[in-house]
Amino acid sequence: MSLFFILLLKITPLYINILLGYLSVKILEVKKESIAKLIIYIITPVVVFSSTISVKIDFSLAIMPIFFYLFCSFTAIIVYNIFKKHWSDATSNILAFNAGTGNAGYFGIPLAVLFFEPHIADIYIFVQLAFIFYGNTTGFYITAKSNFTVRESLIKVFRLPVVYAFILGLLCNLFGVKIPEELFVYTSQFKGVYGILGMMILGMGLVGLKKSEDLDKKFIFLNFFFKYVYWPGMVILFIYIDKTIIHFINDEDIYKVMFLFSIVPIANNGVTLAIINGIKPEKATFTVLLSTIFSIVYIPIMIVLYGGF
Repeated sequence: MSLFFILLLKITPLYINILLGYLSVKILEVKKESIAKLIIYIITPVVVFSSTISVKIDFSLAIMPIFFYLFCSFTAIIVYNIFKKHWSDATSNILAFNAGTGNAGYFGIPLAVLFFEPHIADIYIFVQLAFIFYGNTTGFYITAKSNFTVRESLIKVFRLPVVYAFILGLLCNLFGVKIPEELFVYTSQFKGVYGILGMMILGMGLVGLKKSEDLDKKFIFLNFFFKYVYWPGMVILFIYIDKTIIHFINDEDIYKVMFLFSIVPIANNGVTLAIINGIKPEKATFTVLLSTIFSIVYIPIMIVLYGGF
């Protein structure tokens, strides 16, 4: 079976979850605001803590979340400052958030399991914490900034439990504290819940979408440019420089992880944060949906061009 059809088969459940999310709001009248809060304040902290405490950390691995967190934050801040006056509403805030990240968790983790050996997939999951941390610190601040003052936005960031879950998990890891096996099985189940609810929230955001109002071609184009041109271009440039000049990472497995991060679709966390911060989510949802569909073709092509995993 070709790579394209393998990928299509593997990601079919993700699209089913989008449909279920839409139906849960449309038919069952589930409150998407409650699901968004559940993801940010309960599910994500448990996933971050259990992953951080479990992985074996060495220098090359430890530097990657720092690299991606700084890169995500730098990109978001630059994009926000460039485009903050291009829209009268909070569209520039969502654009900046999206430019700084990708769907590394809900979409990327299944892809990592599909393409990589288990130990490389574990590396992916650990490094992916940088994207979660970005989304709950710099990214949260940028989206909150549209409705709140700097002080209020910073207070909201430091109230997020994921910040403290990461710190606690890292300290436990460094001091050799482990989760008991019985509890580890329990916390591991949250990763599945994280993926399912994360894609369902995308479908929930589709309810109320109106094409005439939410089809912002400029917004869509810029999102696609930063995700599908800027991100892979910058990552490939870094890999080339590291291979030929600085030899800072010099690890083919980590290169593969970095490249996969650069080609995942636009993050649907922007939809979640738009809901949490009272920003109209429909425009962001429509763009994420287009990106997710586009990735069915884009991802196999990019992997072939890279030389395969």
